[in-house]
Amino acid sequence: MNTSIASVDQSGPISTENPGKRADIRRLAAASSIGTTLEWYDFTVYNLMAALVFNVIFFPSFDPLAGTVIAFSTYAVGYISRPLGGIVFGSLGDKLGRRWVLVATLILMGTVTGLMGLLPTYETWGIWSPILLVLLRFLQGAAIGGEWAGSVLLSMEHGEDRHRGRNASFTQVGPACGTLLGAGFIALITFVMTPETFQEWGWRIPFLSSVLLVMLGFWLRRGVDETPVFKSMEAKEAKVDAPVREVFVGHWRRLLVAGGARIGSDIVYALLVVFTLAYVTNVLHLPRSTALTATIIGSVFHAVSVPLFGMLSDRVGRRPVYALGAVLSIGWGFVFFVLLDTASPVLICLAVIVGMIFQAMMFGPQAAFVTEQFPTRVRYAGSSLAYTLAGIVGSGLAPLVITGIFKVYESSFAVSLYIAGGLIITLIALAFARETAKKPLEE
Repeated sequence: MNTSIASVDQSGPISTENPGKRADIRRLAAASSIGTTLEWYDFTVYNLMAALVFNVIFFPSFDPLAGTVIAFSTYAVGYISRPLGGIVFGSLGDKLGRRWVLVATLILMGTVTGLMGLLPTYETWGIWSPILLVLLRFLQGAAIGGEWAGSVLLSMEHGEDRHRGRNASFTQVGPACGTLLGAGFIALITFVMTPETFQEWGWRIPFLSSVLLVMLGFWLRRGVDETPVFKSMEAKEAKVDAPVREVFVGHWRRLLVAGGARIGSDIVYALLVVFTLAYVTNVLHLPRSTALTATIIGSVFHAVSVPLFGMLSDRVGRRPVYALGAVLSIGWGFVFFVLLDTASPVLICLAVIVGMIFQAMMFGPQAAFVTEQFPTRVRYAGSSLAYTLAGIVGSGLAPLVITGIFKVYESSFAVSLYIAGGLIITLIALAFARETAKKPLEE
């Protein structure tokens, strides 16, 4: 029996009686999520190291909080470079195919992260060390700029219309899985090593280990055929010469809607996954294991919740589920710090878990919502640009802005207002968006 992904029937429901097709869907889900899993493993490792040791080994002349701000600014570089990757790889994805670009970006992303693990510290190379760190971060971001849209399209364009929200959410599970792997691995290393050993060389291990995820991802994606939607576009000779230009000229309103809808959810995720660790360790002066435990448990709930909300969006629509998550997150942005300030490990975990579930309400339908805004001929480029440009304002700058706001105002309330502002932008974008669930993909 042929069990290639291309054999999934486009004309009717996926049969639960056919073990070959069940295997196809499992492989499709794994191939779609492995890229974002690697992405967020890499980014989680970087984020945690920025909060834990980078302020000492790469920026040793600053006080701990100022060093953390600078370390987070190098984190932002990875988002600033994403639009470049979105332009280059997004255009190639609409010209050469989804699968080709996904393999290329996966290899580039893993190679760059491995090189981070070999980077000499400031003590050895002086100013060149943080400069090289920024350069590698830039290349990492460019690779990721072309990865996300392709991962979503790989699953969404293979499946049937009534399951697009569920299938697209396979990619959205990756951040939670990557966060879980990264935080869990670092927690294990810090448990078996002394703080001195971890700061001396133990921090390199998680970066170097990313090569294992690259090998797994390469194997999974080699077994996935090009999407039927792209093949159909090729057969009709409907490809455009300049997909990026067509997005900016002919679909700029959709670009604003798709990008704007993403900003709030990104800021919330940065708060929960990135800033929480810095706040718990540097402000509350609690053990780093407390924040890592909360992040790990919250990521488990997030990974389970994302596909559930993706499936819910197939039933009731993308916008209602998305908007409810944004509204609940606005309120939780104020409750969050009240729970953290108790310094209770149980309440800190509760704050992160509930926040992750509310964020998953936006994140679950997000992939389908963003990619469905664009027609097939520019879907890769349009989705990549929406994802990467919004990522600068959302995920890229959020840890830096949140840390800066807290440093200036010494108030978590000011941070909560910033979170609410980002979510209001998301709600405005949703108000101008068209509902795309239960409708055929636009050619």
